[in-house]
Amino acid sequence: MWKYPMSCNVIRLPADRRWLVGGVLLAILLTGCATTPSGKSRASELGPEAALSYNQGLSRMTAAELGRERMVLVAVPQTPYTQLRMAMLLGHPRVQQDLGKATSLLDGILKSTDPAALALHPLARLLADNYAERVKLDGQLEKQGGQLKESQRKAAELQEKLDGLADIERTLTPRPGSARPPGGKR
Repeated sequence: MWKYPMSCNVIRLPADRRWLVGGVLLAILLTGCATTPSGKSRASELGPEAALSYNQGLSRMTAAELGRERMVLVAVPQTPYTQLRMAMLLGHPRVQQDLGKATSLLDGILKSTDPAALALHPLARLLADNYAERVKLDGQLEKQGGQLKESQRKAAELQEKLDGLADIERTLTPRPGSARPPGGKR
């Protein structure tokens, strides 16, 4: 057998202490399971990278899926990450856009001092600037569309006047025996 016998000193605890030690060990095990494996916090999981991935996912969704996504975002608690996702959805080209509401959501994120919102500030600023530029361009497009309609209306009026003058000219009878102007060639 063994040259050196192994000795094992077992500590005997009273029954009420065994339950306490067992509960503490169970709590430690459950706490260990609750932590994220990579050590990342939930805020970093919902950071700019996740938001950019979400935005790419929006372009792959159908119109019906985008509508369902909007209903889901309205129903969930309004965190900075959820507000950013809603702003992205409201500014998406394939849905009924509401850039004013999207901009107000982004302004709320930018004014927030919540640590989760602070991580999203650069992306929120970029989107807010993009949406402001789009609103400005939409205004210019409407203005140019109005100018185009006005120009077409004026061109149509001028064409009607020219057509009227051409009709008058045709109805005029040529003068009988009109004399040639003096000094004209014969």
